[in-house]
Amino acid sequence: MQNSEVLRQQLHSIHRKSYPAYKGLKGAYRFENFILSIDHVQGDPFASPSHISIQISHRDSVFPSEYYKDVLTRTTLCDYLTRQFEQQVNRYTFRAKGSGKSGLISVSHCGQEILSRTACEITGRGITARFFIGFPANGRTINALELEKILFDYLPVCVQKAFFYSSTNKKELRNFMELALDQEYIRQELLRRKLTAFVADGSILPRESGISSRPMKNAIPFSAPESLRISMELPHKGTLTGMGIPQGITLIVGGGYHGKSTLLNALELGVYNHIPGDGREYVITDCTAVKLRSEDGRFIKDVDISLFINDLPNQKDTHCFSTQDASGSTSQAAGIVESMEAGSHLFLLDEDTSATNFMVRDAFMQQVIQREKEPITPFLERAGELYKKAGISTILVAGSSGAFFHIADTIIQMDNYVPRDITDSTKALCAKYPLPAFCAPAFASPHSYRIMTKAPQDRLKTKVSKTDGFSLGRQEIDLRYTEQLIDPEQTATLSLLLKYAVENMINGKRTLSEIVEDLEKKLKKEGMSFLYGDRQISCGYALPRLQEIYACFNRYRRP
Repeated sequence: MQNSEVLRQQLHSIHRKSYPAYKGLKGAYRFENFILSIDHVQGDPFASPSHISIQISHRDSVFPSEYYKDVLTRTTLCDYLTRQFEQQVNRYTFRAKGSGKSGLISVSHCGQEILSRTACEITGRGITARFFIGFPANGRTINALELEKILFDYLPVCVQKAFFYSSTNKKELRNFMELALDQEYIRQELLRRKLTAFVADGSILPRESGISSRPMKNAIPFSAPESLRISMELPHKGTLTGMGIPQGITLIVGGGYHGKSTLLNALELGVYNHIPGDGREYVITDCTAVKLRSEDGRFIKDVDISLFINDLPNQKDTHCFSTQDASGSTSQAAGIVESMEAGSHLFLLDEDTSATNFMVRDAFMQQVIQREKEPITPFLERAGELYKKAGISTILVAGSSGAFFHIADTIIQMDNYVPRDITDSTKALCAKYPLPAFCAPAFASPHSYRIMTKAPQDRLKTKVSKTDGFSLGRQEIDLRYTEQLIDPEQTATLSLLLKYAVENMINGKRTLSEIVEDLEKKLKKEGMSFLYGDRQISCGYALPRLQEIYACFNRYRRP
């Protein structure tokens, strides 16, 4: 490893040469209290910027070891450091001038949720931060003096202020860490108390706008109904009260614009920890929860949807059902079965984004179209069995059909963003409006046996489209309706996971579950490093949940 002065001399030697001379800078250089690595150099000033990383030893950074003792604390500390680093580099980006991306300094942008990212990683040896720099040029002529400013003037200031405990706002960092520990405590309490979710009193659920996930100003704070209010004694915050949603079937109702979907949205994102000040810090949901919806036109391969769909007119086998172009009801049935395979214990549904004929059939329709002529067993008739026989709870937003009141264990009415427990009063009314007796086929747990095969591929390059999906070779993987996929960096990781599986694991013999479970084990053991082969890990990737990995692989179109 060379020292930083060698790098400075190299910069002076290539000043005003043609852009490819930057390639000779690749390597590691020791600065005063960190190591700078130039891992990949862009081809020209208009190409994707160069990949840079820095390594700082624990001896130099001196963060308390309790802040990186396990996965939870490491992830939280890395998230905090990435946010601090972004604040610093934003002050210097493009201050060095030139053509194209010259002078860009860029690091991952963290949202309201805390994710494990390649932008920052903590190991037993120290902290590694990864980011991008646009190497400056005038036209395609190197401007090494501007890069010297970035590497020797701007970057050391950013590193010192972001990655050294002596420069850290210690109270703010402690609040970050303690909140994460309290959030994990609540997650354990959900299991112990047999709850599916918890929403703390005082939470701010509405967001600033449809394009902003920041809390809405002057929003009505959440206040739990007395009958559902519980109290917890958190390790750091102390006593916290709020609404505990029990396992079973929970129905959320209310008039339009009264907060039903706002509550459901907060619950679906409660699978992630949130940062202080988000308003939903103490909205905690079963971490396996999946938001389900209909997806007209989605691909389905060898899924046992017989729990919901049987006796199709074309005699197609629904125990091993495949289609290139699913209907709304079929896609929703497949989504439920696939989520069961992914280990989900909580389904989140909104009537507005569900297939009506999949959710419910009213009494009049059952009189007109006899049971033997209708292949769909509606979710209404299966929800209770899913809980009693498979241990899967449901939280459902409904506004048009009263049939769901009959199967609900808990009924919450949202009234101007204030929840009210109307379970007892509504159950009394149910006796006056009885449902016709269910005559659904017997409940049988799905048994999908899905062998993964490769679709024909010429070139396995990937291209990510934010959270909407990505292309793998010539194929598009559509993830628009995977609603708990919240960050483009998660989508980027999914593209690498699928690419790795196609190139190394899919052999026409292994099942989808076997492949995904092996990938999960490798992620836990090796992190994301195995996805890069002989390349350096770069900034720009975040870890998705197991549920989103399954969702991605299930949407990969294959023969």
